[in-house]
Amino acid sequence: MPSAAETKRAYLLLLAMPAFFSSNLVLGRAAVEVVEPWTLAFWRWALAFLILLPFAARDFRAHASTLLRAVPMLLVLGTLGMWICGAIVYLSLKDTSATNATLIYTTSPIFIILIEMAFRGRAARFREIIGIILSVVGVGVIVLKADLEALIAMRFSLGDIGILFCALCWAVYSVLLRRPDLQSVPTPTLFAAIALAGVITLFPFMLWETAVLGGVPATTSAWTSIVALAIFPSVLAFGLFQYGVKIVGPAVTGIFMYLMPPYGVALAVMLLGETLHGYHIAGMILVTIGVAVATLPAALLE
Repeated sequence: MPSAAETKRAYLLLLAMPAFFSSNLVLGRAAVEVVEPWTLAFWRWALAFLILLPFAARDFRAHASTLLRAVPMLLVLGTLGMWICGAIVYLSLKDTSATNATLIYTTSPIFIILIEMAFRGRAARFREIIGIILSVVGVGVIVLKADLEALIAMRFSLGDIGILFCALCWAVYSVLLRRPDLQSVPTPTLFAAIALAGVITLFPFMLWETAVLGGVPATTSAWTSIVALAIFPSVLAFGLFQYGVKIVGPAVTGIFMYLMPPYGVALAVMLLGETLHGYHIAGMILVTIGVAVATLPAALLE
């Protein structure tokens, strides 16, 4: 049982966790100006894997047989988590703002519910339906900039649609991550293995970008962005999440993730100078309330 001091420390650290997760979209929006998307994702996860390796090496050997049997699934997870939710996110950020991306990406828990309803026979609860509707309306407000004429004319930003697709893929990744055959592997080791699988899937595309679109990142700003992405939204974000689950449990840790929209928007405004519009505020309120209503533990809503 964690001590009161350790629990208090966990709460303080968890307040920073959503900012680290949100920083991927903010740092990524700046980084794609100087590094191509697949190259950026490759070096981010290659560095993250190297940082994780000393902590996972011993368990790699202990769980080698399980990991070898799971190679096909690890490659699927690497494709979803690092290739799509890495490179495709960065590609989409070329055509949308970090503010839009943060608010749209927050809907991934809604997709998890929909996937479990469609493929696992999960019954829909009334509050989940209400939460899904609110979230969908919120995303619509953000994507359409609260402009009904844009809906009628079907004018959408490809970047916004790309981020929405990545939110769906992150939900699929999250569902697959719960497979029973992966549960015996310690979380840091499994995360390192998936990061390595992601690096493998990204490697040929990084080589193509390097050969066709330019050389290896060579500027200080490019490598600063890559290192920051490897540390903050990769190692620190996931590390704090796992620490929170260990000390205060998954339900409490998950509640802190509802801070991602305001954190992400604040970072985009402060660091990138993006403008916060009325439709962003309306969309953020709808999405945050929708996700909370759909996913918060029932005991907290009673």
